[in-house]
Amino acid sequence: MKDLIIVESPAKAKTIKNFLGDTFEVIASKGHIRDLPKYSFGIKVEDKHFYPEYQIDSDHKDIVEQIKKLAKNSKKIYIATDEDREGEAIGYHITQALDSKKATTEFPRIVFHEITKNAIQSALKNPRTIDMDKVNAQQARRLLDRIVGFKLSQLLASKISKGLSAGRVQSAALKLVVDREKEILDFKPQEYYLISGIFNGVESELVSFQGKKLKKLDIDSLSKAQEMLDVLLKSKFKVSEITRKDKKSPTPPPFMTSTLQQSASSLLGYSPTKTMSIAQKLYEGVQTDNGIMGIITYMRTDSLNIAKEASQVARE
Repeated sequence: MKDLIIVESPAKAKTIKNFLGDTFEVIASKGHIRDLPKYSFGIKVEDKHFYPEYQIDSDHKDIVEQIKKLAKNSKKIYIATDEDREGEAIGYHITQALDSKKATTEFPRIVFHEITKNAIQSALKNPRTIDMDKVNAQQARRLLDRIVGFKLSQLLASKISKGLSAGRVQSAALKLVVDREKEILDFKPQEYYLISGIFNGVESELVSFQGKKLKKLDIDSLSKAQEMLDVLLKSKFKVSEITRKDKKSPTPPPFMTSTLQQSASSLLGYSPTKTMSIAQKLYEGVQTDNGIMGIITYMRTDSLNIAKEASQVARE
């Protein structure tokens, strides 16, 4: 009998299978296998408690059957979904679909931040259990989505336009947009001028005039700027001091999710969806000189950690 590893994506499953060979079966759940029903509220509320009514959706029934079949003939079943809130919840729902009477502690949970042979083997040697705090955090978010969004979306569709949706994110974002628009409408524009000069090709900005240091809004009219300019044009200038400073340019930090999306947008014109799709493929595994392997660490993060293995190889 082989051990079974359950991951989220087929590409990741293929990469891991290449590393581990015939001693393991690796299968992908293809994301969430259970969720709240699409066309009904799906949450029972009793005595101020919320009870979600999860269902295996029709798109995942076949894959769930495949997982169950492989699980029956496996010595050990490893949950290897992504190490984020969604991944933890996916792992939990897989255990419930396999055997809801079994404790989640009977399913070893493995995590890795880069898909390399060493990382996978190290994770298999150091399994943990499913983190129910993360699972409950995901469930709270999902239920809040449904509670806020289900009825609000229906209202928008009936009153404004079909297909519109709202939820905990859109509602908060809309308030931020409205607040910002109010600030823009309340803004009182103020006129100001800057005076600059070019001396032997060196551009300079006027920062003090007749012994008085200038602030940004001090030159507040064209007539005042012209009076100052008339005085300046009759004046003589000299270099009174040259200051030399050493400037260090720090190495830019590794990308995290937000900076990756910002750079891809400004430099390449990519949408966040396109950027994350490419990053997902690089994480799951691509063909390299050393075979198929993941070549970036996990891309949905605000951590700036670099894989120890990558750091070590770079230093060598």
